[in-house]
Amino acid sequence: MLQNTGRLAGYTLFITGASRGIGKAIALKAARDGANVVIAAKTTVAHPKLPGTIYTAAEEVEAAGGKAMACAVDIRDERQIEDAVRKAVDKFGGIDILVNNASAISLTGTLETPMKKVDLMLGINLRGTYLTSKLVIPHLLKSRSPHILNISPPLNLNPIWFKNHAAYTMAKYGMSMCVLGMAEEFRGRIAVNALWPRTAIQTAAMDMLGGEGIGKQCRTVDIMADAAYALLSRTDAGTGHFLLDEDVLNQEGIRDFDQYAVSPGHPLLPDFFLDEAPESLVKKMEEHGATPAFKPPSSSSSSSATPSSSGPIEITFDAIRAAINEDVVKSTQGVFQFDLSGEHAGVWFLDLKTGSGLAGQGQPADKADVVMVMDSSDFTKMFAGKLKPTLAFMSGKLQIKGDMTLAIKLERLMGRMNKAKL
Repeated sequence: MLQNTGRLAGYTLFITGASRGIGKAIALKAARDGANVVIAAKTTVAHPKLPGTIYTAAEEVEAAGGKAMACAVDIRDERQIEDAVRKAVDKFGGIDILVNNASAISLTGTLETPMKKVDLMLGINLRGTYLTSKLVIPHLLKSRSPHILNISPPLNLNPIWFKNHAAYTMAKYGMSMCVLGMAEEFRGRIAVNALWPRTAIQTAAMDMLGGEGIGKQCRTVDIMADAAYALLSRTDAGTGHFLLDEDVLNQEGIRDFDQYAVSPGHPLLPDFFLDEAPESLVKKMEEHGATPAFKPPSSSSSSSATPSSSGPIEITFDAIRAAINEDVVKSTQGVFQFDLSGEHAGVWFLDLKTGSGLAGQGQPADKADVVMVMDSSDFTKMFAGKLKPTLAFMSGKLQIKGDMTLAIKLERLMGRMNKAKL
């Protein structure tokens, strides 16, 4: 871990979305220097699946050696931000650092994204970041070392990052465009930069969305906290930069990144918006012993249960039917449709809403909650563990229309099927 230097002692940080996850980790890192931290977030009552409130976060900041102020803030509400900023200045005498961390996500396509979710993402990610910055900047201009740090990705116009979740990408890139514009507008007066993780980060939200086992493919929030601390502690941080956590820590002499892994040595999921050759990512994961999503039937079992004339898709669905039951249906509650192209083109379905579950060829009886579109060869690779679903999606080989949360549940089901066959 990056050692604290004491450089943020006495500084005041205003952090949005700091009741949990990356925001709270940055708050605690600064607190160990004796910094003042404003916890600006919505959560005043703990969520059953997302523990942590502005009050518990403030208690942790105090326990770590800092001074805290908990502010219940919806960053879409101008008056609430104004009140929080005024209280922060009254209590701590000013604001030195703004961390725009609060964000909303929905990985759904254009037709599947309700306008309520579009408005939520644009309201929090783009408008909230812009508005909070606008109201804090007058106080940053009075600071001896002002900095705005947005937890947002490098701007990447590769269409792959737009086609499956255009609304989320636009909202997230809005945060990054704030960096681009404000860095130039306030050049020489305020440092404005963006920080983004190279790999997936384990948070309570990630656990809820990704389900059992997703954590093994993630790093802890500590890597983002260390990188943010290193950047905010620099007197020559520069401005207008889009930085990755690994690159910042490399500059600090950090070479051992296994210390940040939830499961050291396990392959890691790359984060969104970063271009790496998809095939090389798959190869890298296999070389590092990536656990297959699930193993196909052994030759002995398939020969006894399936005629030799059965194709690869039929064999795959035989394995699926053998794995599903009432418990799986109860925990999933989704209908999946697979539109396959290529050598074994056709439409298949998996109904995990009805009875003990149904799977077969053709359209499902009820409208599908999730439609997956991909080549039949990639489909068999995915279910054979040779192509991870997340990588297939990120590389464009898998298109997902509908409820992304259910799609993630299906990947979790694959993991359970694999365990059952080990």
